[in-house]
Amino acid sequence: MELSFQAALASEYKGATQKIRILTEHWVSSQVYCPNCGHVSITQYKNNSPVADFFCSNCREDYELKGYKRAFGTKVVDGAYRTMMERLSASNNPNLLLMEYDHIRLEVRSLSVIPKQFFIPDIIEKRKPLSSGARRAGWVGCNIRLSTIPNAGRIVLIKNGIVESPKDVIAKWRQTLFLRHQKDLRSKGWLLSIMGCIDKIQNRTFLLHDLYGFEQELMAIYPENRHIRPKIRQQLQVLRDMGYLIFLGNGTYQLAAPTGQNAPMEQDTASTESM
Repeated sequence: MELSFQAALASEYKGATQKIRILTEHWVSSQVYCPNCGHVSITQYKNNSPVADFFCSNCREDYELKGYKRAFGTKVVDGAYRTMMERLSASNNPNLLLMEYDHIRLEVRSLSVIPKQFFIPDIIEKRKPLSSGARRAGWVGCNIRLSTIPNAGRIVLIKNGIVESPKDVIAKWRQTLFLRHQKDLRSKGWLLSIMGCIDKIQNRTFLLHDLYGFEQELMAIYPENRHIRPKIRQQLQVLRDMGYLIFLGNGTYQLAAPTGQNAPMEQDTASTESM
């Protein structure tokens, strides 16, 4: 995978914003493989599609790109709040590519993807309407709260200029596809909350009692639920049944390592090996 942009492609453009958009979009379409199926490339949509920026011609996954010249913080600015909320439950809701680039050296520093199954209303923050003097007065945008997304939902393709193994990326992607079967956003929210609590334990092996330590935190998120501990046990059982966790007995659990058992066909995976 070549990390440098082709600077000559933007030589005819004057605006810095337009230049970097041309360079980053070309780089993605020429260098990034599909983390869902392993297809060697993803294709840029034409005519400024309102839904996404890229798609995989093999599996039809959609991708939206956000590029930034510094490391991303706890949130990222997105488009219209209403549009975002409407598409959360839609089948064509795009996966989110987050690119950090060096605007001096014109190269990619980091790239990660947040699969669409991690997008729920709780991670979307509504911004204040634009003022009456603004060109789009009254327009309401939104932020994506990256800090609320579990570690499993932030899959790294490139980190500090180091390219991760495509096989590992695809295996991590496949590990959480079960979340797409959770059509009820509230139920999915509970699973993601428990996954986030497990992350905070900072140990692959943990006890049920460790999760009970988050009872007050979960009660603040779900104040209508008066049975937090039974709910925790229920969600752990779901995560175990889906292969995300391994139950070791005596109230002990372990995070399952991504295995890639459901990885794409050999020819697709092999096509990314040279990247």
